[in-house]
Amino acid sequence: MTPDVQPSKPTRRRIFFVDDHPLVREWLASMVALEPDLEVCGQAEDAAAAITAVPQARPDLMVVDLSLPRGSGLELIKKMRAQFPQVRLLVLSMHDEASVAERAFRAGAHGYAVKRESGPHIINGIRTVLEGKFYASPSLASQLTGRMFGAGARSGKTPEELLSDRELEVFRLRGQGRSLKEIADRLGVSAKTVGSYDTRIKEKLGLADAGELMREAVLWHHRKRGL
Repeated sequence: MTPDVQPSKPTRRRIFFVDDHPLVREWLASMVALEPDLEVCGQAEDAAAAITAVPQARPDLMVVDLSLPRGSGLELIKKMRAQFPQVRLLVLSMHDEASVAERAFRAGAHGYAVKRESGPHIINGIRTVLEGKFYASPSLASQLTGRMFGAGARSGKTPEELLSDRELEVFRLRGQGRSLKEIADRLGVSAKTVGSYDTRIKEKLGLADAGELMREAVLWHHRKRGL
């Protein structure tokens, strides 16, 4: 008598979350748990923990926040593309500016979603990136097309265009009123390194001293927040 053959379970795609807020990770994990073809294979609160965990977790896709303690989401994306090129990368960020999304794509991300979007939109972003396609939040898609490929791309007069990824991160943190030590701790670098970034920012933006740097950073941060 031929023994019964049990049908094999469909392979689930493995998802790894990198976000410093436990509640956000729980929210994402609860959404993925409802999908029959997806599963959570790991979580991390910062870039260093993510890089350490990836070889064992073996994710198909990582969902990465850009604002991380002791490091940068953009730097993590660059390292992942270099060390684990088979892993797909979807940014999930509170920042809904096209300039930030553009930097994420140039760093190597395959998709960019905004945290304020509904769960179905985020799951759609995950699936789209897993299919080998690129994804951008609907609210950003047309803006990104114009910025990255259109004739109306900007001329390079703003901090987003003039500064490198790490310099812009330092500039953003300065705009939040953070001290040199706070920025160094958050990015996982020395205070001397942050001072070097400050110097390059002043040179690129034509600022005379630390006071001008802080003032311009605060004004830029407020404009971004619509204040």
